[in-house]
Amino acid sequence: MQACSRVQVMHTRNPAVAGMFYPGDARRLTATVDAFLADARSPQRGAAKAIIAPHAGYRYSGPIAGSAYHALLPRAESVGRVVLIGPSHHVSFPGVAVSRAAGFASPLGVLPVDRDTVEELLKDNLVQENDLAHAEEHSLEVHLPFLQRIFPRAALVPLLTGDGDFRSVAAVLDRVWGDRETVVVVSSDLSHYLDYRSACRIDRETADAITARSAGAVGFHQACGATPINALLQIAGARNLSMATLDLRNSGDTAGSRDQVVGYGAFACGFQSVSDKA
Repeated sequence: MQACSRVQVMHTRNPAVAGMFYPGDARRLTATVDAFLADARSPQRGAAKAIIAPHAGYRYSGPIAGSAYHALLPRAESVGRVVLIGPSHHVSFPGVAVSRAAGFASPLGVLPVDRDTVEELLKDNLVQENDLAHAEEHSLEVHLPFLQRIFPRAALVPLLTGDGDFRSVAAVLDRVWGDRETVVVVSSDLSHYLDYRSACRIDRETADAITARSAGAVGFHQACGATPINALLQIAGARNLSMATLDLRNSGDTAGSRDQVVGYGAFACGFQSVSDKA
């Protein structure tokens, strides 16, 4: 009966920040995303299983997001499911929240939600439904155009993290980790509103913790998406997957002054097994 009720209220989650965080015009948006991918700083070292990418306005964080997504390009033809996870900025709740939506829209169209996976997570009480949390949230939405350009035929598993321990989030990610058909995108900015020099120092410390796979070491003063980042690091350690820094900049490098900046990092998980590294 509950499953039937969810089906009846399915809808499309419409854009909340199009025209503000990123271009609202489809043609301009396509050109912008493609330019970020073409100008990516990330070295081509194979295909990543998971990435960490920022979620600010494209003017500020788009180039760094491009560096992260560039690491997924080699998997464009093999991926059928994208797990997208980021922090809730507007609504507080425990654990992990999913949406009742059947699709998430951007100016480039609608990305279908993998409802089978969502229903399995709900059935096992690993997540809760919370459309209010998803309605205005930008941390997932700004990634949709990148995903639509790289994986136009993939289905989406959209997850928002609220209050709670990163280990419970890791259990959710572990359940949906999948094989070659699945990629994971963790959405997070880094330090917020520090002076340029302080931000560079703090963000380098965060990058070092990420590449060391130090689960639990990334705090909320270092990254708004600390919970899903730490969850990914726990899985990377358990599965012996490498973590690499691809790009590390802030808004003082891309746009705006250097008096108060926001940090952005691009990281890739699973280029190769740690034990295989030279």
